[in-house]
Amino acid sequence: MILYELKCSSDHAFEAWFRDSATYEQQAADGDVACPYCGDTTVRKAPMAPNIASSKGEDVTPAEPGENRARQVAEQILEAVDRLRRHVEDECDYVGNQFAEEARRIHYGESDDRGIYGEASEDEVKDLDDEGVQFYRLPTGIRKND
Repeated sequence: MILYELKCSSDHAFEAWFRDSATYEQQAADGDVACPYCGDTTVRKAPMAPNIASSKGEDVTPAEPGENRARQVAEQILEAVDRLRRHVEDECDYVGNQFAEEARRIHYGESDDRGIYGEASEDEVKDLDDEGVQFYRLPTGIRKND
């Protein structure tokens, strides 16, 4: 796991954990990394001071003030996202790759009004948005094994 200090285009600073640097790069490119303050998905890595360990394994760089609180808040956010995802999975119908098609059917009254979830390409997401179909993206994250 790697922790990055990020900034959105509005200069809000926040931290986020990623499996590795490639995971960050892919999620950022896909627009899946959003600012928790304003929802902006145009984010970049901010400079960070490295936490360097001495030869005895002690941290040389002292923890920033509020760093522990920031980690607690980040953990609470990740837990809330996981609860939201579980709720959707428990209460809504999984439609897989047919998400865009089924969302349109529901929007135009051709299918029963119900909660659904699934996958959609960026082009399908843009088309749904252009048509005024209401949907929400669920944040992606590392799922814990139950």
